[in-house]
Amino acid sequence: MARHPASTVRRLFRRGWWVWLAALVGASLATSLGWSDLHAAAHPTPRAPEGAPLLVTPTTEAPTTTTSTLPPPVSVVARAHGPSVAVYDTPDSVTPSRTLANPQPDGGPLVFLVHGEQGDRLQVDLPVRPNGSTGWIDRDQVDLSQHNFHIVVEMSAHRITVYKGPDIFDQEPIGVGKATTPTPGGHYYTKELFRPPNPNGPYGPFAYGLSGFSNALPNFAGGEGVIGIHGTNQPALLGHDVSHGCIRMSNAGISKLAAILPLGVPVDIRS
Repeated sequence: MARHPASTVRRLFRRGWWVWLAALVGASLATSLGWSDLHAAAHPTPRAPEGAPLLVTPTTEAPTTTTSTLPPPVSVVARAHGPSVAVYDTPDSVTPSRTLANPQPDGGPLVFLVHGEQGDRLQVDLPVRPNGSTGWIDRDQVDLSQHNFHIVVEMSAHRITVYKGPDIFDQEPIGVGKATTPTPGGHYYTKELFRPPNPNGPYGPFAYGLSGFSNALPNFAGGEGVIGIHGTNQPALLGHDVSHGCIRMSNAGISKLAAILPLGVPVDIRS
């Protein structure tokens, strides 16, 4: 396929404005372990139980300026606009290797983080096992947007740093996985956002699902062991290895992120 002379992806990476990727949120939630339980509990439930969170759509536009003179890093996010997206192993493959449903099983929109393009296809990170999977999707199956946020998680330092462009938007202590259920290092992105029905519960007021999965919990209660970033009702445990693989942060911190960040934010989890 011929390469377009001025592709949409290149224009998005070059231009200096940002637009929000609207994100539906909501799911059935578990109550006691890590994100693996929270994610898995939603799957066997055919309809939302009483007290489940409502779906909401953030509409606030991200700011277009920063306090730094350095050019901000820009991420391109692809959001599916049909009932499914075909994924190919190479940009020239004729037959897809898999098909991903939209919306996701928990009700949120199917989103991808874009890395490149060739012809009419985009190379994207995939929210599937094994961690770090990538693939190619057709450009006409998605809508593109961009933002300038990224997240760095330092497990040994028990610290999360959220950047807006080159500037620190938030930095604070976190809890990470125990030795028996460690948080997997790697490069991921935020794929979904939940609002637990009890903001004072173990997941706090908000919880992000990441594109990565626990290596210690391949399955749990019918779910897939998704890793998340969420609040906590035990703030005294922040700064320690305490979770089943998820990243715990303060309720004030996760609320700050949920109010501003779109989906598709890169998350770099380091040792």
